[in-house]
Amino acid sequence: MCASSDRPEEAFARPDAGTATGVGVLVLAGSSGRIETQRVRLLAAAGAVASSVRWFGGAGQPPGICEVPLETFAAALDRLAPECDRLAVLGTSKGAEAALLLAAHDRRVAVVAAFAPTHVVWANVGAGTDGRDRPQRSSWTLRGTPLPFVPYTDDWEPDTDPPAYRGAYEASLERYPGQVERAAVGAERIRGDVLLVAGEQDAVWPGADWARRIADRRGEHGLPTTVVVEPGAGHRVLLPGETRPQGSRPLAYGGSDDADRRLGERAWTELVRMLPLRP
Repeated sequence: MCASSDRPEEAFARPDAGTATGVGVLVLAGSSGRIETQRVRLLAAAGAVASSVRWFGGAGQPPGICEVPLETFAAALDRLAPECDRLAVLGTSKGAEAALLLAAHDRRVAVVAAFAPTHVVWANVGAGTDGRDRPQRSSWTLRGTPLPFVPYTDDWEPDTDPPAYRGAYEASLERYPGQVERAAVGAERIRGDVLLVAGEQDAVWPGADWARRIADRRGEHGLPTTVVVEPGAGHRVLLPGETRPQGSRPLAYGGSDDADRRLGERAWTELVRMLPLRP
């Protein structure tokens, strides 16, 4: 068990006395926008001080993932840092995008774990502070400047119900090849340990392919990367003891519960080793 505090904009949990590992983990959800209370408690039970914050849709924040300041996450690390010897960020999907960017710009991050990652910055998902989702803008800013991004092609239409958006991202990369290098997440600038976790059957975006691109780019700079890929898994990663959360909107995620759990078990093994946690 662990001591926890759940507020509307944050979940924060500490391990019981005598079980702490000295690790602090910032947990970032994807486009659901939820507070990852379940994952925070799981990490705290394994010896980490863990926090999950609302980073869009809250008071004073953009309603969508549109020009979200990376300083939002740096401030969350500021709150963890006094209690920890080692800081880590664990993000899923759009949260993985943010986690990689944060680790590339904040040298305090000793470990970044990106579940269903992307190798580039994407355009906004939803409205900005002006209440509009067009024109397309970056998902992120740093020191007030929007980061370069890959826009979406507007003529793509889903052919499944619920929609599988993987084709939209693939089509956008093909439509805007000149934007890809400028929009790279800069994984070669990450000096901490990097864990990439993805399912080959991801129907939201091709996270496994992009994980390999990130690893290849880091390899070109002599940097090691741990990649965990499960053939039958989809966009979601279920760590041991987690239950499947409800999505905020209907999406085709791909994979199956069994495969997503196998991927989560393998990811957990690596997290225990890299952070480290208590097994």
